[in-house]
Amino acid sequence: MIYGVTFFGPCKGSLIVKIQGVIKASTNPNIFCKGSWISFEHINNLEIKGGGTLDGEGASAWGQSQCATRPYVSFHYKMFHFDIYNSNNVTLSHVHIIAPSDSPNTDGIHISLSSNIRVFDSNIGTGDDCISIFAGSQNVNISRVTCGPGHGISIGSLGNKPNEVVKDVHVKNCTLIATQNGMRIKTWASSNVGAATNIYFEDILMDKVDNPIIIDQYYCPSHTCNIKKSLVQIKGVTFNNIRGTSSSLVAVNFNCSSSLSCQKINLNDIDLINYNTKPTIASCANAIGHATGIELPPSCLKSVLES
Repeated sequence: MIYGVTFFGPCKGSLIVKIQGVIKASTNPNIFCKGSWISFEHINNLEIKGGGTLDGEGASAWGQSQCATRPYVSFHYKMFHFDIYNSNNVTLSHVHIIAPSDSPNTDGIHISLSSNIRVFDSNIGTGDDCISIFAGSQNVNISRVTCGPGHGISIGSLGNKPNEVVKDVHVKNCTLIATQNGMRIKTWASSNVGAATNIYFEDILMDKVDNPIIIDQYYCPSHTCNIKKSLVQIKGVTFNNIRGTSSSLVAVNFNCSSSLSCQKINLNDIDLINYNTKPTIASCANAIGHATGIELPPSCLKSVLES
């Protein structure tokens, strides 16, 4: 049982933390109202290993209003399973994250204000995004990750504050099983200026995914937003060799801003069928790009000439 601990640097040398057995958090959520469960701050050359289990006892806090946070492991702060914040050169591998599909705000790995991040050879099941890539993140590489249940692998939401930018993200060789979304980029329905650029999704397998490919620039989970034109520019996004089954008829959905259309959207070898064997369709609004190779569903992108 650990009630809460912070490893706070700087340290004179490298730090190795070995986790063995089962480490449990308290079931009293008030303990974590002002901070994380296990946190590492201002440390260079940190290595965490050992193959143990971290049991945050998250269900004890779900649905309670004492505080917003639940037990989580941090590389600074917040409320997800792993929160990588203001960090550089971080690698997560062979991580297994388990949370029920109805658990609230249980993102598996949340990345923000960080660069040179690698996530590979991991299994993530949550009630929210398996991996969320937030503002200030760049040079993020994700490979050989299996996601499900959860909300998929998401960039955003962006535009809540001015100049929120994500760039240079590469997601490859991943599998999504019965998730709410597959590969998603989302910006707030009423957003500040920002950008998501140079994004690659390739060699992705979908298995009964609700929204396999989606760009949503009118994101409003509360359904009470003041809907305005998004000012986040989405540009240079490639979806290559995306295949499998969609649990909805709309397998490709680009709902882009009417003030800043999505630019340079590239589709290549998209092969998504409805799991009931019905033909899937694509829906596009203000999305400019081109499609090559297999087109299932048929592309609805506008070319530069058409725009």
